[in-house]
Amino acid sequence: MCLAVPGRVLDIGEKDGTRMATVDFGGVQKEVCLEYLPDLQVGEYAIVHVGFALQRLDEESAKQTLELFAQLGMLQEEFGDPWEQAAAAGGEPWPFTDDPGPEPGPAHALAAPQEEVQP
Repeated sequence: MCLAVPGRVLDIGEKDGTRMATVDFGGVQKEVCLEYLPDLQVGEYAIVHVGFALQRLDEESAKQTLELFAQLGMLQEEFGDPWEQAAAAGGEPWPFTDDPGPEPGPAHALAAPQEEVQP
């Protein structure tokens, strides 16, 4: 699912002739195009969809929406790690966690195969 998510503008600059901003979405920061809202300023909120700021939004509405999205788990769905999401969609557990668990044995090693050196 692809949501339109409210975010707060942290800074504004130009990239390849395009007005861009770093926008904070409740802790996740992304680069966003501001071409549709050329007068948007640092500290203001906007609704962002697929990398484009589409509409200015007041702070209270933005915070309420972000809180609701977080409660519903929609921010994780929108901004979560795509590799972790793919693993979950495939029915496999995500192998990288904060708790590494037991050391994997040789059969479970994630190291690249070693080239055999010939004398």
